[in-house]
Amino acid sequence: MEFLPYSNQVLFPTNIPLIRFRQVPPSTTFPSIPKPYPFPFHVGSLAAPREKKKVVFVLGSTGTGKSKLAINLAARFGGEVVNSDKIQVYDGLSVITNKVTADECAGIPHHLIGGVCPDAEFTASDFRAAVVRAVESVLAGGRLPVVAGGSNSYIEELVDGDGGAFRSRYSCVFVWVDVELPVLHRYVSVRVDRMVEMGLVEEARGMFDPECDYSKGIRKAIGLPEMDRYLRNEASADEETKARLLRSALDEIKSNTRKLACRQLQKICRLSTLPGWDVRRVDATEAFLKQGNKCEFEEAWERTVRVPSIEIVYNFLHQEDHHSNKNDGKVVANAAAAADAADTTASENHAVSAAASGGGGGGDAANGGMTLRTTANYCESATTTAASVATAIVRRCHSLSSLTSMWIRFVGPT
Repeated sequence: MEFLPYSNQVLFPTNIPLIRFRQVPPSTTFPSIPKPYPFPFHVGSLAAPREKKKVVFVLGSTGTGKSKLAINLAARFGGEVVNSDKIQVYDGLSVITNKVTADECAGIPHHLIGGVCPDAEFTASDFRAAVVRAVESVLAGGRLPVVAGGSNSYIEELVDGDGGAFRSRYSCVFVWVDVELPVLHRYVSVRVDRMVEMGLVEEARGMFDPECDYSKGIRKAIGLPEMDRYLRNEASADEETKARLLRSALDEIKSNTRKLACRQLQKICRLSTLPGWDVRRVDATEAFLKQGNKCEFEEAWERTVRVPSIEIVYNFLHQEDHHSNKNDGKVVANAAAAADAADTTASENHAVSAAASGGGGGGDAANGGMTLRTTANYCESATTTAASVATAIVRRCHSLSSLTSMWIRFVGPT
């Protein structure tokens, strides 16, 4: 048997070859050995940063076709419409508040149309909470939220309020459908006359209350306070007086609607100058000039509004920045190529962007070039990422090698 220095224990029988280790007295202190270096990168950082969920907003003055465009975009991209009109959230007054009909919805689900008591107060904070719930519900179903409405102050509160919580969670694009004011004002007058034919007076009569407060709930809607004088005198006045009072009420409705359109336009123009508001304008004036002919209107709407808006949303969803289109007063598109591509297969959708950016002609070539450039950029990015990971691993191996050498130096074999 063999004893080692500073030990009273028998290690091995003498007939077995010994591997002797340096023995250190108990009082000896070891040099401090550095802790292993932290791993140069976190495993989670290898993945791409989590992308924000995307939300499309449709802005515009009253009567410019926001609901129609929102339905177009939702149908094209598999989305659902979230109402952002603070009056349309109330139950009732479908004609006066211009709620979309079942036929106009074209099977597209709509959220926040009705559901709030007509006498309740629906504040900006209530609106923000309701829209966030609706947006999350749409996203949970794997669909695209398209928020549309004319309450721009509420939309601003939604996007920038609460410390910017909405903006921090969602990536937003704002499609602004605009119509020149003289054209819009003429259309507003025609629309009010059409609303009368659809039952505006009957709706106002059914909601009329001599003791009501027109500053609360749904009674704030344009079309109800203006009818008050007529409805108060309807039972007692003669036919001529009633006709005069009704004509005066309708003229006031038209005037107040035009004033509302001007205020909304000023608000949108201001929002478009704020940082972070990616507002893209499409001009629907040409389509509205052809309101008298349905076929011509639909053709102009397709060419000047629907197709350019599809291009904007397509680029947004595919993270392509075309800042040249932002707030330029006009969105240019090759309508012939884009209209054919708008409703075709997914591979052909690239032609919409290519046709607009490539100018007249050469759409297919531009599309192919864009695809190749996108592929090359992706490969270059992937190669760079792989090289970075490899470098980090090599550095880690060097760190482990250094630590091993240090350990052997102090406590290794003799």
